[in-house]
Amino acid sequence: MIEKKVYSVSQVNRYIRDIFDTDVILNDIWIKGEISNIKEHTSGHIYFTLKDSNSAINAIMFSFYSSLMPFKIENGMDIVVYGHISSYEKSGKYQIYAEIIEPLGVGSLNLAFEQLKNKLKEEGLFDSDFKRDINKNPRAVAVITSPTGAAVRDIIKIIKRRAPSVEIIVCPALVQGENSAESIVRAIKYVNAYKYADTIILGRGGGSIEDLWSFNEEKVARAIFASEIPVISAVGHETDFTIADFVADLRAPTPSAAAELAVNDKCYEKRNIQNIYDRLNVCIYKKINEDIENINIFFDRNLLNKIDYKKDSLKQTERNLCSRLNYNFDVSVDKALLKFKAVYEKIEALSPINVLKRGYTAVFDENKKSVVSALNLKNGDNINIKFFDGDVSAVIRKSD
Repeated sequence: MIEKKVYSVSQVNRYIRDIFDTDVILNDIWIKGEISNIKEHTSGHIYFTLKDSNSAINAIMFSFYSSLMPFKIENGMDIVVYGHISSYEKSGKYQIYAEIIEPLGVGSLNLAFEQLKNKLKEEGLFDSDFKRDINKNPRAVAVITSPTGAAVRDIIKIIKRRAPSVEIIVCPALVQGENSAESIVRAIKYVNAYKYADTIILGRGGGSIEDLWSFNEEKVARAIFASEIPVISAVGHETDFTIADFVADLRAPTPSAAAELAVNDKCYEKRNIQNIYDRLNVCIYKKINEDIENINIFFDRNLLNKIDYKKDSLKQTERNLCSRLNYNFDVSVDKALLKFKAVYEKIEALSPINVLKRGYTAVFDENKKSVVSALNLKNGDNINIKFFDGDVSAVIRKSD
């Protein structure tokens, strides 16, 4: 009698699992279908069913892989799943263990962009009520970008040309690649903690959607929204739009345009003041000439010789006209002087010397370059400190 070979359930399930695990096709497979029955575990694992019109297969994506997905999967979404098919030995059920999920018909980053855009819009982060005006006459402008890119050079050049007295604080940040979103968030928080700049310019040059993706991260959007200092977003080229553009107080099409939007052109203001002064002079002299002409017309009529009893009245009229002329002249001159004084005081307030007289100082390194941050100094550096009435030299000594 042949002895029967009896297997346990565990042995059978293990054998079936081994068949799955050694199959070349099932260990490296792409499957397309529609998502249903999504369940997201607190651990980060995602369980769902992948189906078509005739069949269905269970699927699981572990938290390590789900955390790398830029978009959120939803029931009814058509997707392509990459992974391997195996059997869960405990229950004997087979399923696909997903490692990559891609949406059908649209790129994963584009889908992630639209999902986050709709989410933040519904929360009100794009509302105009939260947008703040940009101070066009700032004391200082903080620039958060790569310190070696063309964007920072363009911004510095344009601001210095338009408003030489404005201080520029460059806050280096990663603007592309791994950890770039965290780097941008840290820079925004640092500028807000420093509380010296009146405006933040956040940006970089153009690139692909992958290159600009840091500015589409939710953590960056929320850091911009939470900033107490108004933010100008200047990411990429004119046709590039990021989530940061929608959240920022002002969107600039390019970094160069951001610099122009951040400060007024002082040369233009000076020309405008001169034009106002010239127009005031023209108005004053025109009024004087009109009054003189009216007096001459009055006397040319020779009314004084016609009726003697009107002499006193005419003389009084003459005095009134002269008084009115003097009064109008004085009022016109006073108004002109007040406007001129206001403009002059505004220019004086922007003078670097007057800023120093208020107790501020300017610090330069041994190469006579301006020092804008303590991070740029180290022990033993020679510096020159400029007061309004003279300069002193010093050596840096930092405490531990």
